[in-house]
Amino acid sequence: MLTELKNYKIMYQEDFDNAFSQEKSGDDIYSRPVRAGKRTYFFDVKATKNNDYYLTITESKRKVEKDGRFSYDKHKIFLYKEDFEKFAQGLEEVVQFIKEKCPVQERVYSEPSETPQFHNSSDEGTNDFTNVDFDKL
Repeated sequence: MLTELKNYKIMYQEDFDNAFSQEKSGDDIYSRPVRAGKRTYFFDVKATKNNDYYLTITESKRKVEKDGRFSYDKHKIFLYKEDFEKFAQGLEEVVQFIKEKCPVQERVYSEPSETPQFHNSSDEGTNDFTNVDFDKL
């Protein structure tokens, strides 16, 4: 698992170095970055002074300033272990609602320079003949 974390660190060195340049709270225990298009989500387990764990979820989006420098827009949620169950239930409920009412098209990136391929989550279980990319024909 430590090797996996090091690989993520290498892959997203710029995100790790720049996105968290502001003051951190709590001791870092474990981190899992998730790259999703132009955004990176960080799931960080931290410890309080009493060694009680909590989770921070950070959305980080890189933007270019007028002078050409990069900066990051960040939004952070602190989630405490006594709220995990209710949070997970609520999250699952609203995600399911969205998937039912408005099918989600997930972007899948193979290579950083590649155009994203879209995957409609409501197409799962259908045969491959219905998922034809006419631009590639």
